[in-house]
Amino acid sequence: MFDVVIIGGGPGGYAAALYAHNFNLSVALVEKDRVGGTCLLRGCIPAKTWLKTAEVFTTVQKAAEYGVQASNASIDWNAALERKNRVVEGLVKGLGGLLRARKVDVIDGFGRLAAGGVDVTSGDGSVRRLEARNVIIATGSQPRAIPGYGFDGNRVVSSREALDWTERPQRVAIIGAGAIGCEFASLLGDAGSEVHLFEMLDQVVPGVEPEAAKALTRELKKKGVNVRTGVTVAPAEVHPDRVIVPFGDDSVEVDKVLVAVGRAPVTEDIGLETTNVTVERGFVHVDRATMLTDEPGIYAVGDIVAGTPQLAHAGFAEGIAAVTHLATGELAPVDYRAIPLVVYTHPEVASVGLTEAAAREAGYGVEVHDHGMRGVGRAIIQGEVGGLVKIVNQVDGPILGATVVGPGAGEIIHELMYSVAWEALPAEAAAFIHAHPTVSEAIGETLLTAAGRSLH
Repeated sequence: MFDVVIIGGGPGGYAAALYAHNFNLSVALVEKDRVGGTCLLRGCIPAKTWLKTAEVFTTVQKAAEYGVQASNASIDWNAALERKNRVVEGLVKGLGGLLRARKVDVIDGFGRLAAGGVDVTSGDGSVRRLEARNVIIATGSQPRAIPGYGFDGNRVVSSREALDWTERPQRVAIIGAGAIGCEFASLLGDAGSEVHLFEMLDQVVPGVEPEAAKALTRELKKKGVNVRTGVTVAPAEVHPDRVIVPFGDDSVEVDKVLVAVGRAPVTEDIGLETTNVTVERGFVHVDRATMLTDEPGIYAVGDIVAGTPQLAHAGFAEGIAAVTHLATGELAPVDYRAIPLVVYTHPEVASVGLTEAAAREAGYGVEVHDHGMRGVGRAIIQGEVGGLVKIVNQVDGPILGATVVGPGAGEIIHELMYSVAWEALPAEAAAFIHAHPTVSEAIGETLLTAAGRSLH
């Protein structure tokens, strides 16, 4: 009998398994593939490794601007692919070692809910019953397809296959300009591919501040990316050597199509129908304070949870919340208001809390303050001045949200994450001193302005 059996070894699942050692719980982690999940194996980590390759390449290409002579820069695609694989394998190995050190029983197979625990079907078809006092479902998500663009692993692919391209595609159409689509557009644009980015809504990265979307669009276009928003594509014409992507009265011919329109929960055939768990369009409803479903003793975390962000770090926090509750009965709820979103394009886009539009829709009286990067010394030195900082605060009240576009935005957003989480007043946050010269000074300047005491 295990204290907890976890179905799924991605971020939510392995975080729960690792955190359980704090309460001396016996844990079994069931995974049909390898531990790490989409994020480590086929998502966040490999994608950011490719983006680093593109960043280094563009830096070398621009070396002369910094007085450094470097000629004939090129990307050795196979070497970059091998590096990506080494990074992933190293992290998978490290995670496996950490799970062993925490005495987690990692069990290969497909997990399915059963009376009193979980049935695990192994590769040879045999079934083993794991008895459990509690179960955490962390089965994750998979790329969504759209009509007329069924994945064939060659001409029409998801991000999963694109991360393992053995050569750089010359011409690519990307359907969907969310985080994944924009990251691939940035990567491939920097690498020299002809890129066509399609988005049915009116801006890239729907949901972020319009100013941030405009800044990113401007930078993508500088890379040669053809950005088309407010456009719906018709079914593709797939040929052995090319793909025709129709849109409106026009079309483009490409070598590959990458579909990046979001991710669907993986909850089919895991036994949910035998429980009282509420499922809607594949997503599982939970009590967000505990991550407990409508079935006593069954929790859910990660990408399958209804109405929460599909982010690895959200999964980590949800795993911690679930284990805390099942072990102690105490609450460790996730503060979803203060979970940062980062788009790892070049430049990066990061946000936390409410946008201006969302704050107004929620009924707040708001003030908005922003600051561009063109006057920031460190951004000028780095040759990346196309970004901005935008802060949204309640009138005579706390900071409600913030957005950063620019070099290192994914790192420096955490300062504003604290401000949002702790409901800091602009004057309180502005009292802290930022080192000079840093990109973070743009945040300090914006906070000073929000506090009514602008400097520059």
